[in-house]
Amino acid sequence: MTEAGDDGRPDGLTDAEQQMWETFRAGTVCDLGARTAGLDDPHNGPVWGPERRVRAEVVARLLLAGPAPVPGRVGCLKLRGAQITGRLDLSGGTVAPYVEIRSCRFDGEIQVSETRFGTLRLDNCAIPRLEGARLHTEGDLHLARCRVARGIRLTDAQIGTDLLISQAVVQRDGGGRAIAADGMAVAQDLQADLLETHGEVSLRGVKVGASMSLRGARLGNRHGRRALNAPTLTVERTLYLTSAGLPSPAGDPDRPYDWSQTPTGGGPAQHFECRGGLRLDDGRFGDSVDFYGARFDLAPDQEVSLRRVQTPELRFVGDAPERGRVVVSGAKVVKLVDRSTSWPGRGQVSMEGFVYQELAPRGHFPLSRRLEWLEAATPEYSPEPYERLAAVLRDGGEDVGAREVLVAKQRRRRDTLSPAAKAWGYLQDWTVVYGYRPGRAALWMAVLWAAGTLLFLRHEPAPLKADEHPHWDAALYALDLLLPVIDLGQQGQWKPEGGWQWGATALVLLGWILATTVAAGASRLLRRG
Repeated sequence: MTEAGDDGRPDGLTDAEQQMWETFRAGTVCDLGARTAGLDDPHNGPVWGPERRVRAEVVARLLLAGPAPVPGRVGCLKLRGAQITGRLDLSGGTVAPYVEIRSCRFDGEIQVSETRFGTLRLDNCAIPRLEGARLHTEGDLHLARCRVARGIRLTDAQIGTDLLISQAVVQRDGGGRAIAADGMAVAQDLQADLLETHGEVSLRGVKVGASMSLRGARLGNRHGRRALNAPTLTVERTLYLTSAGLPSPAGDPDRPYDWSQTPTGGGPAQHFECRGGLRLDDGRFGDSVDFYGARFDLAPDQEVSLRRVQTPELRFVGDAPERGRVVVSGAKVVKLVDRSTSWPGRGQVSMEGFVYQELAPRGHFPLSRRLEWLEAATPEYSPEPYERLAAVLRDGGEDVGAREVLVAKQRRRRDTLSPAAKAWGYLQDWTVVYGYRPGRAALWMAVLWAAGTLLFLRHEPAPLKADEHPHWDAALYALDLLLPVIDLGQQGQWKPEGGWQWGATALVLLGWILATTVAAGASRLLRRG
């Protein structure tokens, strides 16, 4: 292209390109659309004629070396309803003007690798592919409502304020990834509400300065292991993987970024859905991770993996996956908010080393169901999850519940012991419930004392020394037999014979067994303390 006018306008521009050039200098909108909904749809509408086409090289020239603005105006590109032919290549350049491209079709991919922008807004555009590795923006990057045929790459990109990809539909690239943004940094919010992807979303090592929202997103990857792969993700505030209120069909087309984030009572809503594995291992979240209303469709070998996640609050209140596993091993949470229906069954939960300090269940979550949750997470006996739950209940003032959990732990442990140790465990369970119900020891002692008293009321044994013995008292004698340590001065003064001797021996043995089980339980309680 050769220079034609004083404003640097090249020769050979089409009427549409002339209009784009003039509106760029004036800072106004270049609207090439037919202003009819059916004709202006960039995704499914009819073929657009030459009157709506602009060449990508002309767009690139405007952005990289455009003319000076009209005096008193700020030059910028605001383009609507255009078909951009060819590949838009801005790689390595610096784009100073503000850029807003809405409801446009791109014939070729957009190349913005290592490009520096102020703000770049692509709204409701049809894009074959966006290649933006190491892209840098001082302001926002918007890709809302766009449809991208072969993936988005934002590896190591630096977004100065917000990244907005809400309501976008992104297909996978040749490597199976819909969005590849490993190492990206977003200074403020990352908003991906109602996003739909068909391929892996890779966000490894991403840093978000405020909140990250995938409310109502539908992530799917039929060809790979994970739909969301985001280990070492850092979000300074909250990660939302929740339901979203749907936008009004009669929304303002001039305000495409205004939609509800929270479902309203009775209003239309869309669940967050993940069809494939989800990985947030080693993530750090400043406020919370919220799974309210989330749904998972996993293969048997796929996981919702939260290994070693750290957050003040984990809201695990979605629907339990029918297949696959939920793994929270090594995670550290201050408050765990969950429902009994959020966790899958036996063998589908792993929580070894899972630390939480407070439980805040939603809905009915009785202790019996909480124990089933622990059992589901420990197909092979492990004491740590039981001890953690007991400590949390005890810190919350629920001492009775804490004891029930520790009794359940001993019963699970009993199943792993040898036959002799198992028999001893059953005895401790039947007598003093492993020491966690000391009142039962007193009950057993009273029963045995009463039985011994009744037994020896029918028989007064001969004294060992005829001229030196205390007055016979059946109740005191039976009590002296039962107490293995305390001497009441009765047991050594009388000589039962025959069956009475066997009765006395039985009381002595039962007293020792009862005392031993009580001592074992007391020792366990002291160790717990």
